[in-house]
Amino acid sequence: MRECPACGASNGPTDDFCGNCGSYLGWSGTPTAPTAPTDPAVPTDPVAPVAAPSPPAAPRPADPSPPTEPPRAEPPRAAAAPPLSSPLPAPPLPSLPPPDSPQPVRPAKPVAPRPVVRPVPVDDDAAGTPCPSCGTPNPPDRRFCRRCATPLTPSTAPPPLPWWRTIWPLRRRTRAGSGRTTRFLVVLAVVLALCAGGFLLLPAGRNLIEDTRDKLGKSKQVTPVRVEASAEVPGQPAGNATDGLSNRYWGAPGPGASITYTFAEPFRLVAVIVTNGASTSPEDYAREGRALRIALEVTASNGRKSVEQLTLVDKPGPQTFPTGISDVTSIRLTLEAPAGLDGDRHLALAELEFFRRS
Repeated sequence: MRECPACGASNGPTDDFCGNCGSYLGWSGTPTAPTAPTDPAVPTDPVAPVAAPSPPAAPRPADPSPPTEPPRAEPPRAAAAPPLSSPLPAPPLPSLPPPDSPQPVRPAKPVAPRPVVRPVPVDDDAAGTPCPSCGTPNPPDRRFCRRCATPLTPSTAPPPLPWWRTIWPLRRRTRAGSGRTTRFLVVLAVVLALCAGGFLLLPAGRNLIEDTRDKLGKSKQVTPVRVEASAEVPGQPAGNATDGLSNRYWGAPGPGASITYTFAEPFRLVAVIVTNGASTSPEDYAREGRALRIALEVTASNGRKSVEQLTLVDKPGPQTFPTGISDVTSIRLTLEAPAGLDGDRHLALAELEFFRRS
């Protein structure tokens, strides 16, 4: 078992890198066997004392067996030295410090103790996911290869966002390749389209707002300052069409006759009420002819003209027509599509009422 020097995790004896943190395990080799301690009392390099001379050997006694030859005379021997009573004194030994005595060292900095990790046996022969770099099998619980420390579960970078997801919000951070140029072109095209649409649809939008105000607001009747007719029958002048009385009418000799109303100041015409025929009474209504269609020509303060067709129902009583025309200064009505015009009858128009927004 090899313990990681960085995190303390257990690794196999043949692993080169830690499976938990990927640190190199070569710095944490197997511990060497400690040498046997020496006895401090016995000096490791003592000076050997000088040995005292040994006494001379005693003469060997003569063989008791009878000699085969006649004995010869022995030469005289020297006298033996007297034995020493005590050995020679040894020279003095130098004073050496004990080999294991503590030596002076520099004070060390305190180091926090590493966490103690309980060793867990690792099966070195376990088969698992092969390393994508060197192909070495690794156990399933390892995050780094035991041979080359390659990450076994590399985190894949997310793919770049498509350009349509980078349009909004505008301050979204985009990575390289996310279509920043396409995003800019799309936003520019949208802005240009909105400007063009606003320019082209501005009149329609303005009319929609004005129509809404016409329906939600109140209206009041406006009186013209001058009335002129292109033709009229004797006794039925054009002023009878705006006198507020429904039993008097403007008489026109035939279709194509027109009547023009002029107003003091421009206003928004929101509605026109037409009372057709000679009167609101059914008997008087059928007595004279009437126009079933009226061409309404409105002139604005800038000189622009607009024409609308008012189709009437052939029955007595007022009929309302919403208009919604701004800056009106004059109105001209032309009688068309006559009905009941036979003999000496003429076209009758009892009343015309104009309303503006209050």
